[in-house]
Amino acid sequence: MHYNKGTHLIATLHTTDYQLLNTFTAFKTLTDELILTHQLQKLGEVYHNFSPSGYTGIVCLSESHLSIHTWPEHGKINIDVYLSNYLRNNDGTVDNIYSAIKAHFNAAVEQEQFLKR
Repeated sequence: MHYNKGTHLIATLHTTDYQLLNTFTAFKTLTDELILTHQLQKLGEVYHNFSPSGYTGIVCLSESHLSIHTWPEHGKINIDVYLSNYLRNNDGTVDNIYSAIKAHFNAAVEQEQFLKR
């Protein structure tokens, strides 16, 4: 089988919609919808709300992973999405997931890197 490099996105976003950065519930719902929409396979997940606010989460996928960490006090969101291209090309999927996350938070991009690996 021919190996095609997958896309790994690492980004820092900024938003003024601080409420979405406090607890993971809305983001988990978004993530579950994106996984279903893009026919990805979830293997497991861990989310944790911090006190007094902020959260972290990681979803393990058969295609690789998606993770988030928020800092409400700074309006910051760090995301990491990697989807391999082993069984199908997921490059467009990474772009679609990234666009949905930015729209969900009404976020501006502070820094982003797309790696082929």
